[in-house]
Amino acid sequence: MKRMLCLSVALSAFALLVPAVPCPAAETDNRLALEWAAQFDELGRQITKERKWFRRVESTAYRPEALILKTDRDPADVVVRRAEALLNHLAGRLGAAGLGERREQLEALKGRLATTPVGDRPARRKLHDAVCRLRRRIAFGNPLLSFDRALFIKKHRARANHMCDQYFGFMAVPGGGLFILEDPFGPSPTVRDVLADAACENGRLKGRKLTGGAFLSPDLSYDGRTILFAYTEAEPTRFRWSPRSTWHVFRVNTDGTHLRQLTDGKVNDFDPCWLPDGRVLFISERRGGFGRCHARPVPIFSLHTMNADGSDIRTVSLNESNEWHPSVDHNGMVVYTRWDYVDRGFNQAHHPWVTTPDGRDARAVHGNFKPNQGAAPLMEMDVRAIPGSSRYVATAAAHHNQAYGSFVMIDPDVEDDDRMSPLWRITPETAFPEAERGGSQAFASPWPLDEDFYLCVYNAAADGGRGGGRYGVYLLDAFGNKELLYRDEKISALSPIPLRPRPAPPVLAKLARPAPPARWTSPAAVKDAGDAPKPKPPAPREQATVPVAVMNVYDGLLPWPKGTAVKALRVVQVLPKSSPIHNVPFIGYGREKGARAVLGTVPVEADGSAYFLAPAGKMMYFQALDDRGLAVQSMRSVTYAHPGQPLMCQGCHERRHRAPASPGRMPTALSRKPSRIAPDVDGSNPFSFPRLVQPVLEKHCLGCHMKNPKKAPDLRRGDWRKHRAKHYTSYVNLQDHAFFFGARGYGYDGWTAPRTIPGQFGARASKLFRMLERGHNKLKLPPRDLHRITLWLDCNSDFFGSFENVDAQCRGELVKPPLE
Repeated sequence: MKRMLCLSVALSAFALLVPAVPCPAAETDNRLALEWAAQFDELGRQITKERKWFRRVESTAYRPEALILKTDRDPADVVVRRAEALLNHLAGRLGAAGLGERREQLEALKGRLATTPVGDRPARRKLHDAVCRLRRRIAFGNPLLSFDRALFIKKHRARANHMCDQYFGFMAVPGGGLFILEDPFGPSPTVRDVLADAACENGRLKGRKLTGGAFLSPDLSYDGRTILFAYTEAEPTRFRWSPRSTWHVFRVNTDGTHLRQLTDGKVNDFDPCWLPDGRVLFISERRGGFGRCHARPVPIFSLHTMNADGSDIRTVSLNESNEWHPSVDHNGMVVYTRWDYVDRGFNQAHHPWVTTPDGRDARAVHGNFKPNQGAAPLMEMDVRAIPGSSRYVATAAAHHNQAYGSFVMIDPDVEDDDRMSPLWRITPETAFPEAERGGSQAFASPWPLDEDFYLCVYNAAADGGRGGGRYGVYLLDAFGNKELLYRDEKISALSPIPLRPRPAPPVLAKLARPAPPARWTSPAAVKDAGDAPKPKPPAPREQATVPVAVMNVYDGLLPWPKGTAVKALRVVQVLPKSSPIHNVPFIGYGREKGARAVLGTVPVEADGSAYFLAPAGKMMYFQALDDRGLAVQSMRSVTYAHPGQPLMCQGCHERRHRAPASPGRMPTALSRKPSRIAPDVDGSNPFSFPRLVQPVLEKHCLGCHMKNPKKAPDLRRGDWRKHRAKHYTSYVNLQDHAFFFGARGYGYDGWTAPRTIPGQFGARASKLFRMLERGHNKLKLPPRDLHRITLWLDCNSDFFGSFENVDAQCRGELVKPPLE
């Protein structure tokens, strides 16, 4: 199959001013004949080779008609069965008119199939094509297709098969543009180039046409008149960020007038999305920081907003890892894909989250605690709300590839089981790429019309992104039918959108005050890794605080150890990675881990409630501490708050679909003023093994260990310059006695259990604490020094607390991280 894209555009008074390229009827008929031949061959392959697969996934298929059934003998059986399901649905559920004649025609074809032997392949093939022709007329009678134009882009796949690298402008292949498919359901659709006569009215590209580059991620305003999109000149300067090698956001009217550039600079800005209040949400590298698992500079993508003219850019999300593909759901909430990567595997959680347009209360929709790679899709991209439904559609994509794959429906009203419980397969013939064996990249960019009908792009030959052909624009239904609307044999299509006005979601109240992003430079510190963007730290200012309330820490998903009494919460800040290459430096034992700083502790009342002031603009997670100051439970994800935003939790990851048990009174902590965070000991902010732990070892342990060097591990500092990770000898030798999330040693399997089991991590789960608790060689550490050891163990047994100036950290100097 060839890449194609189908999009729909709203009627414009000036549409006819731009010439359209016709698709002659004869050419259309020829393409359909080739299309039906390809579908016949694909169905034949599924029937003969994939019946076992369809039995495996039948319980998760949204519509059983999309499966290969036991009664299916050949492709003709499949296509007539699915066409009948489509006809019955349109007649019974959507009330489509004029289907009587279509039903009579379908019954006649069914009768001919019943008397035509399966072994007569030529005759069965002719009947298959006749049913496909009739199915197309049935499909185009759908009342949901009440638009006569569709917006889409033409775009080659990126050079890089990776979830992040695919969105670097220098990885884009030049070619394509912004197009409108006119009369997409008629006999001879035409294609109009929106930008054919458009010259940019402002900015660096003023007076120029957008030619010679590449296009990405269109979005249509709610009134159907204005298009947002991303464009790059695609300068092929591999891993060299420049204004010409990065994506920038533009806007243009649907008739091609008033083309304006909204963003520019040495950063990638893409995935623009109209907000109901007229502002623009988009993805950008502007906030700062790099990914932790890349052998190349991969800046962090984050949610940002700006005015419709490109002014007043604000950083909306403070997540410490990448984010993609924002859209707005029916409630006015932003739904997007977030990579959760705190003390867990690199390919474990890239699933839907929701937040308000001003960045408040980011919450996972589902999939954040998947127990293994095959339990559900690795990534869910292009998440969009389905009209008339509380569900979403998404593309099940790969971590190590691009945003193509299989389509799934997400039901947030279903309790998450960390597997497939909230998910339905819309395209069960296509396995999830990378998560399931044999997964392909056949589908992309679904635009839902309702739960059963979608505009999308499709390429049957896209096996893992290596197949030939081009993605074309299709009308897809959940019964397994696909109707080709448009294909360009030279370049793929992407992101089809009906071109028509649509209802705007509600405008949510603005409570938070997101800050502008840091200014950007490209310092010499990253030149060896490429001219990757790096932020200049903002000038020091008084730290704003926000109130945080926890109703009951005991209200959680997992049982607490018997007799547990939580006395405090530890507030830990996760620090953005400021160095561009993975494991430079090795923060601790586990590879690709984030640095952290302990901000301190706050009290928890007897009823499990807490109320305190936390710093705004920082990524934080919380640990519940017992009466000895040991962590019993810990988050494996970050939360954050902007100035003006209160933050509230019911408990420790409580169940979403049940009402919390009412205590019958106000939680105790809320009846008083909020606590202030009490700072912890020196060496914990930022984290520093040389300042926090090594002094305790030298004061209480080193003398005895040096007397018996053959049996006791060496706890001296040693020459850290000779060690691969620049760690102390003592730190290396304590590895088997410590606790950390991740694989042992400096190897890493990319996967680690996503949930923290209360009482089974940190100091409580370490050999070192058990030894000290029993009295190791009659050693009794003073409480303050024991606290330093348990604090280290509870916080992943890290060595460094900053990605900068490792030699200074090894010398015991206080090194503040440049990004917070």
